[in-house]
Amino acid sequence: MAIKITYFVHGTTTDNEKEISSGWFDVGLSDLGVKQSVELKDKIKDKKFDVVFCSDLKRAVDSTKLTFEGIVPIISDKRLRECNYGKYNAQSSAIVEPMQENCITERFPEGESYEDVKTRVADFLEFLKKNYDGKSIAIVAHKAPQLALDVLLKNKTWEQVFAEDWRKVKAWQPGWEYDIK
Repeated sequence: MAIKITYFVHGTTTDNEKEISSGWFDVGLSDLGVKQSVELKDKIKDKKFDVVFCSDLKRAVDSTKLTFEGIVPIISDKRLRECNYGKYNAQSSAIVEPMQENCITERFPEGESYEDVKTRVADFLEFLKKNYDGKSIAIVAHKAPQLALDVLLKNKTWEQVFAEDWRKVKAWQPGWEYDIK
């Protein structure tokens, strides 16, 4: 059997609007982010999920509740957190963004690397394989776990996923599909 995953990113945050890279800083949704999360419910109304997992950070939890509460069980999981930028959490994106591609294997000072995120996400995928075979799963989380899924499930390199990231190419969509076989 297989597990179908549809990946959603949390709505816009107050940090996003100020061009701040939150990392593990627990920022909330902006008014736009609330609106996006509510509107997503209508955009995906024909999709059916057995469960939705989300990062335990407020922006992902709030997005998840606004879109899925009362429709499908919601489980938060810290393995789905954004990359920990360490001393660069909640710092200007002009500083953090250029550092990201250099932190694939090297950790952010006092934080983690993208390989660390990949390890967390791989552990989460093993958990899904053991417990959710044949199910349709929604995930609401952040940039780093999504890029890690592309590396783990689509056989892409970190360099590829950074270059093709929808944020860079301005290609948001209401969910990205992944399969675990």
